[in-house]
Amino acid sequence: MKEKGVKEKRTRKPDDFTVGTPRVASSGSSKALNLASAAFAISVHDTELLPAPGAPEVAFAGRSNAGKSSAINTLTGRRRLAFASKTPGRTQLINFFTLDGAAYLVDLPGYGYAGVPLEVRKHWEVLVGRYVAERESLAGVVLMMDARHPLTPLDHELLAWLAPSNRPVHVLLTKSDKLSKQAAQRTLQQTRSGLSKLHGNSTVQLFSSLKREGLSEATAKITEWVRDAKNKTPPKGE
Repeated sequence: MKEKGVKEKRTRKPDDFTVGTPRVASSGSSKALNLASAAFAISVHDTELLPAPGAPEVAFAGRSNAGKSSAINTLTGRRRLAFASKTPGRTQLINFFTLDGAAYLVDLPGYGYAGVPLEVRKHWEVLVGRYVAERESLAGVVLMMDARHPLTPLDHELLAWLAPSNRPVHVLLTKSDKLSKQAAQRTLQQTRSGLSKLHGNSTVQLFSSLKREGLSEATAKITEWVRDAKNKTPPKGE
Protein backbone atom coordinates (compact mmCIF):
# COMPACT_ATOMS: atom_id res chain seq x y z
CA MET A 1 0.00 0.00 0.00
CA LYS A 2 1.41 3.37 -1.06
CA GLU A 3 1.92 6.10 1.53
CA LYS A 4 -0.27 9.15 1.16
CA GLY A 5 1.32 11.88 -0.92
CA VAL A 6 3.94 9.58 -2.46
CA LYS A 7 3.64 9.35 -6.24
CA GLU A 8 4.63 6.23 -8.10
CA LYS A 9 7.64 6.86 -10.35
CA ARG A 10 7.12 5.74 -13.92
CA THR A 11 9.42 5.68 -16.92
CA ARG A 12 7.78 7.37 -19.89
CA LYS A 13 7.81 5.37 -23.12
CA PRO A 14 7.99 6.98 -26.57
CA ASP A 15 4.51 7.99 -27.69
CA ASP A 16 4.56 5.57 -30.62
CA PHE A 17 4.73 2.40 -28.50
CA THR A 18 1.89 -0.04 -29.05
CA VAL A 19 -0.10 -1.45 -26.19
CA GLY A 20 1.34 -4.91 -26.69
CA THR A 21 5.08 -4.45 -27.00
CA PRO A 22 6.37 -7.93 -27.88
CA ARG A 23 7.85 -9.97 -25.06
CA VAL A 24 10.04 -12.83 -26.17
CA ALA A 25 11.06 -15.55 -23.76
CA SER A 26 14.75 -16.31 -23.81
CA SER A 27 15.93 -19.87 -24.22
CA GLY A 28 18.80 -21.05 -22.05
CA SER A 29 21.43 -18.36 -21.65
CA SER A 30 20.47 -16.64 -24.92
CA LYS A 31 18.71 -13.39 -24.14
CA ALA A 32 16.53 -11.96 -26.91
CA LEU A 33 17.46 -8.59 -28.37
CA ASN A 34 15.40 -5.70 -27.12
CA LEU A 35 13.91 -4.68 -30.48
CA ALA A 36 11.69 -2.16 -28.69
CA SER A 37 14.81 -0.03 -28.10
CA ALA A 38 15.12 0.69 -31.84
CA ALA A 39 15.76 4.36 -32.61
CA PHE A 40 16.37 6.09 -35.92
CA ALA A 41 20.07 6.65 -36.68
CA ILE A 42 20.61 7.67 -40.32
CA SER A 43 19.19 7.54 -43.86
CA VAL A 44 21.39 6.88 -46.89
CA HIS A 45 20.66 7.41 -50.59
CA ASP A 46 24.04 6.26 -51.92
CA THR A 47 26.18 3.27 -50.95
CA GLU A 48 29.22 5.58 -50.90
CA LEU A 49 27.63 7.35 -47.92
CA LEU A 50 27.01 4.24 -45.83
CA PRO A 51 28.38 4.46 -42.28
CA ALA A 52 31.57 2.54 -41.59
CA PRO A 53 30.90 -1.15 -40.85
CA GLY A 54 30.62 -1.84 -37.14
CA ALA A 55 27.86 -3.45 -35.09
CA PRO A 56 25.95 -6.32 -36.77
CA GLU A 57 23.19 -5.23 -39.14
CA VAL A 58 19.95 -7.08 -39.87
CA ALA A 59 18.31 -5.85 -43.05
CA PHE A 60 14.62 -5.96 -43.93
CA ALA A 61 13.73 -6.27 -47.61
CA GLY A 62 10.61 -7.01 -49.62
CA ARG A 63 8.34 -6.04 -52.45
CA SER A 64 6.26 -2.89 -52.13
CA ASN A 65 2.97 -3.74 -50.39
CA ALA A 66 4.41 -6.95 -48.88
CA GLY A 67 3.96 -5.54 -45.38
CA LYS A 68 7.60 -4.70 -44.62
CA SER A 69 6.94 -1.52 -42.63
CA SER A 70 4.14 -3.19 -40.68
CA ALA A 71 6.40 -6.12 -39.84
CA ILE A 72 9.18 -3.84 -38.57
CA ASN A 73 6.73 -1.83 -36.48
CA THR A 74 5.14 -4.99 -35.05
CA LEU A 75 8.47 -6.58 -34.18
CA THR A 76 9.64 -3.43 -32.40
CA GLY A 77 6.29 -2.78 -30.74
CA ARG A 78 6.01 0.61 -32.43
CA ARG A 79 3.42 2.29 -34.61
CA ARG A 80 5.55 4.73 -36.58
CA LEU A 81 9.17 3.53 -36.56
CA ALA A 82 9.10 2.49 -40.22
CA PHE A 83 6.91 4.41 -42.64
CA ALA A 84 5.16 3.05 -45.72
CA SER A 85 5.20 5.56 -48.57
CA LYS A 86 1.81 6.75 -49.81
CA THR A 87 3.19 6.00 -53.28
CA PRO A 88 4.59 2.43 -53.13
CA GLY A 89 8.11 2.10 -54.45
CA ARG A 90 8.95 5.79 -54.13
CA THR A 91 10.95 5.54 -50.92
CA GLN A 92 14.53 5.01 -52.11
CA LEU A 93 16.51 5.33 -48.90
CA ILE A 94 18.30 2.84 -46.67
CA ASN A 95 17.20 3.64 -43.11
CA PHE A 96 19.29 2.55 -40.12
CA PHE A 97 17.77 2.04 -36.65
CA THR A 98 20.12 1.44 -33.72
CA LEU A 99 19.43 -1.05 -30.94
CA ASP A 100 21.28 0.74 -28.14
CA GLY A 101 24.44 0.54 -30.26
CA ALA A 102 24.50 -3.28 -29.99
CA ALA A 103 23.13 -3.84 -33.49
CA TYR A 104 21.22 -2.13 -36.28
CA LEU A 105 17.92 -2.86 -38.00
CA VAL A 106 18.21 -1.70 -41.61
CA ASP A 107 15.09 -0.89 -43.62
CA LEU A 108 15.80 -1.33 -47.35
CA PRO A 109 13.66 0.32 -50.06
CA GLY A 110 10.67 -1.70 -51.24
CA TYR A 111 10.86 -3.04 -54.77
CA GLY A 112 8.71 -4.30 -57.60
CA TYR A 113 6.01 -1.64 -57.85
CA ALA A 114 4.88 -1.39 -61.48
CA GLY A 115 4.39 2.39 -61.46
CA VAL A 116 7.99 3.21 -60.54
CA PRO A 117 10.04 4.97 -63.27
CA LEU A 118 12.92 3.06 -64.85
CA GLU A 119 15.58 5.30 -63.28
CA VAL A 120 14.16 4.58 -59.82
CA ARG A 121 14.29 0.84 -60.48
CA LYS A 122 17.91 1.12 -61.61
CA HIS A 123 18.78 3.10 -58.49
CA TRP A 124 17.18 0.38 -56.36
CA GLU A 125 19.24 -2.30 -58.12
CA VAL A 126 22.49 -0.45 -57.42
CA LEU A 127 21.63 0.66 -53.88
CA VAL A 128 20.11 -2.56 -52.56
CA GLY A 129 22.08 -4.95 -54.75
CA ARG A 130 25.42 -3.56 -53.68
CA TYR A 131 24.41 -3.33 -50.02
CA VAL A 132 23.24 -6.94 -49.65
CA ALA A 133 26.12 -8.32 -51.71
CA GLU A 134 29.02 -6.35 -50.24
CA ARG A 135 28.14 -5.00 -46.81
CA GLU A 136 30.69 -6.41 -44.34
CA SER A 137 28.59 -5.98 -41.20
CA LEU A 138 25.38 -7.45 -42.66
CA ALA A 139 24.49 -10.39 -40.40
CA GLY A 140 21.39 -11.50 -42.28
CA VAL A 141 18.39 -10.43 -44.35
CA VAL A 142 14.75 -10.72 -43.29
CA LEU A 143 12.86 -11.01 -46.56
CA MET A 144 9.16 -10.17 -46.59
CA MET A 145 6.92 -12.06 -49.01
CA ASP A 146 3.16 -11.77 -49.19
CA ALA A 147 1.96 -15.25 -48.22
CA ARG A 148 -0.47 -15.13 -51.14
CA HIS A 149 2.30 -14.38 -53.67
CA PRO A 150 5.65 -15.81 -52.49
CA LEU A 151 8.87 -16.20 -54.50
CA THR A 152 8.21 -13.66 -57.24
CA PRO A 153 10.84 -13.05 -59.96
CA LEU A 154 12.15 -10.03 -58.03
CA ASP A 155 12.46 -12.13 -54.87
CA HIS A 156 14.56 -14.52 -56.97
CA GLU A 157 16.73 -11.56 -58.04
CA LEU A 158 17.40 -10.49 -54.46
CA LEU A 159 18.23 -14.05 -53.45
CA ALA A 160 20.66 -14.25 -56.38
CA TRP A 161 22.50 -11.16 -55.09
CA LEU A 162 22.86 -12.86 -51.71
CA ALA A 163 24.02 -16.20 -53.09
CA PRO A 164 27.77 -15.48 -53.60
CA SER A 165 28.24 -14.44 -49.97
CA ASN A 166 25.81 -17.12 -48.69
CA ARG A 167 24.34 -14.59 -46.26
CA PRO A 168 21.53 -16.04 -44.15
CA VAL A 169 17.98 -15.22 -45.19
CA HIS A 170 14.84 -15.56 -43.09
CA VAL A 171 11.59 -15.22 -45.01
CA LEU A 172 8.48 -13.83 -43.32
CA LEU A 173 5.37 -14.95 -45.17
CA THR A 174 3.41 -11.84 -44.25
CA LYS A 175 -0.36 -11.41 -44.18
CA SER A 176 -0.68 -15.12 -43.43
CA ASP A 177 -3.93 -14.32 -41.60
CA LYS A 178 -5.53 -13.84 -45.02
CA LEU A 179 -5.10 -17.57 -45.72
CA SER A 180 -6.89 -20.49 -44.11
CA LYS A 181 -4.74 -22.54 -41.75
CA GLN A 182 -4.54 -25.34 -44.28
CA ALA A 183 -3.58 -23.00 -47.13
CA ALA A 184 -1.03 -21.21 -44.93
CA GLN A 185 0.70 -24.49 -44.03
CA ARG A 186 0.70 -25.57 -47.66
CA THR A 187 2.27 -22.24 -48.69
CA LEU A 188 4.86 -22.57 -45.93
CA GLN A 189 5.93 -26.02 -47.14
CA GLN A 190 6.00 -25.00 -50.81
CA THR A 191 8.04 -21.87 -50.06
CA ARG A 192 10.47 -23.81 -47.90
CA SER A 193 10.98 -26.30 -50.74
CA GLY A 194 11.46 -23.54 -53.31
CA LEU A 195 13.89 -21.64 -51.10
CA SER A 196 16.07 -24.70 -50.58
CA LYS A 197 16.74 -24.76 -54.31
CA LEU A 198 17.44 -21.03 -54.56
CA HIS A 199 19.36 -20.26 -51.37
CA GLY A 200 20.55 -23.00 -49.07
CA ASN A 201 21.22 -20.72 -46.10
CA SER A 202 17.56 -19.81 -45.58
CA THR A 203 14.62 -20.34 -43.25
CA VAL A 204 10.96 -19.38 -43.52
CA GLN A 205 7.97 -18.82 -41.25
CA LEU A 206 4.39 -17.56 -41.28
CA PHE A 207 3.88 -14.02 -39.99
CA SER A 208 0.93 -11.72 -39.37
CA SER A 209 1.26 -8.14 -38.19
CA LEU A 210 -2.50 -7.88 -37.80
CA LYS A 211 -2.80 -10.95 -35.58
CA ARG A 212 0.66 -10.43 -34.04
CA GLU A 213 1.63 -14.01 -34.95
CA GLY A 214 5.21 -15.17 -35.50
CA LEU A 215 6.90 -12.45 -33.42
CA SER A 216 8.81 -14.78 -31.10
CA GLU A 217 10.21 -16.90 -33.93
CA ALA A 218 11.33 -13.87 -35.95
CA THR A 219 12.90 -12.14 -32.95
CA ALA A 220 14.75 -15.33 -32.01
CA LYS A 221 16.21 -15.55 -35.52
CA ILE A 222 17.38 -11.92 -35.46
CA THR A 223 18.91 -12.45 -32.02
CA GLU A 224 20.70 -15.57 -33.27
CA TRP A 225 22.22 -13.71 -36.23
CA VAL A 226 23.47 -10.83 -34.09
CA ARG A 227 24.92 -13.19 -31.48
CA ASP A 228 26.66 -15.29 -34.16
CA ALA A 229 28.08 -12.19 -35.87
CA LYS A 230 29.54 -10.95 -32.57
CA ASN A 231 31.01 -14.36 -31.79
CA LYS A 232 32.76 -14.71 -35.12
CA THR A 233 36.56 -14.77 -34.89
CA PRO A 234 38.02 -11.97 -37.04
CA PRO A 235 40.32 -13.17 -39.86
CA LYS A 236 44.04 -13.07 -39.09
CA GLY A 237 45.59 -9.67 -39.62
CA GLU A 238 42.52 -7.70 -38.53
